[in-house]
Amino acid sequence: MQLNPYGADRVRFVTDLTNTPPTSAEELTARCRAADMPLDDPMTDADLADVLDFLARWTEVVDAATDARRAALLNALLAEATTHPRLTDHADGGWHLHYREDGRSPAGVLRAMAAVATAFHLTGLGMHRLGRCALAECGNAYADFSRAGRQRYCSPACANRDAVRRHRARRTAPGRS
Repeated sequence: MQLNPYGADRVRFVTDLTNTPPTSAEELTARCRAADMPLDDPMTDADLADVLDFLARWTEVVDAATDARRAALLNALLAEATTHPRLTDHADGGWHLHYREDGRSPAGVLRAMAAVATAFHLTGLGMHRLGRCALAECGNAYADFSRAGRQRYCSPACANRDAVRRHRARRTAPGRS
């Protein structure tokens, strides 16, 4: 059984790239390979620039104020990065769907996979399932995979830090003994 190349791991990966953007083509290649992204060739400086542009636009999807705006922004990314779905069995890797043309640059592959994975994430779990960490000094993006769909923080560390801060504020509030 092959893993879904457009699943949760891709959304987590694009979120990680957004929060900690790569600074070189070599770093981007290494991070893609560590995330099991299918790369036929290493990333180039042009790919890095393309990916950084995509991440800036993906961030607009995260920050969209309404579901309709989020959908419109993501639809634009999908229109630019993807094509009609088709079955493929390249390199005898097992039959699976591609939402991209063959011969795409490594950045083009990443853009297509990230856009489609985000679309599946939002339509499968809810259009509100992307956001920014509620911890004021953090602001990282997150993709909400929680059961209840009410995630507010990018990590347990940020949630705990904010909980401790609220607890200490209550204990030192006027009128408490």
